[in-house]
Amino acid sequence: MRHGIETMHVDVPVIETDRLILRAPRFTDLEAITAFGLSERSHFVGGPVPPWQSWSILTGMIGHWIIRGYGWWMIEDKATGQAAGRTGIGHNIDWPEPELGWHLYDGFEGKGIAYEAALAAREHAYGAMGLGPLISLIAHGNLRSRRLAERMGAAPESETVIRGTPCVVFRHPMGTA
Repeated sequence: MRHGIETMHVDVPVIETDRLILRAPRFTDLEAITAFGLSERSHFVGGPVPPWQSWSILTGMIGHWIIRGYGWWMIEDKATGQAAGRTGIGHNIDWPEPELGWHLYDGFEGKGIAYEAALAAREHAYGAMGLGPLISLIAHGNLRSRRLAERMGAAPESETVIRGTPCVVFRHPMGTA
């Protein structure tokens, strides 16, 4: 260690499903994160955002693992090696409790990837991480995420406002779906 510089290390578990690898975010994901952030697909999660903010998103994903001991995985498509989106457990300082979330990148929606990835993340969070029952914070107009939460067995529990956006709080059941 150089004088005055502290290094940090965190082990992010790798989770494999039939079609996907959930893995730690890395610098090479910045291009995909930036493309998502610039797209209209990001409007339910605070976007679109300028490219510089995608850097903050990536470093925030990494930092979440260090600070909380859990966080966001990148979803990698096994067949192509492409970043298909992200899923994981977030608990920002202005969130009511740990949240299971998901975002899919352009070209990966409508294939069951979000369901497969989010279910794997939830099962790992409940098992190895000892978390749960988790919530998902879903903006009112985000019908695709609402349907996914319901498919996973989550039910509307209450309403809240997150960073100026009215959301429905969905509560996930314990155990597997």
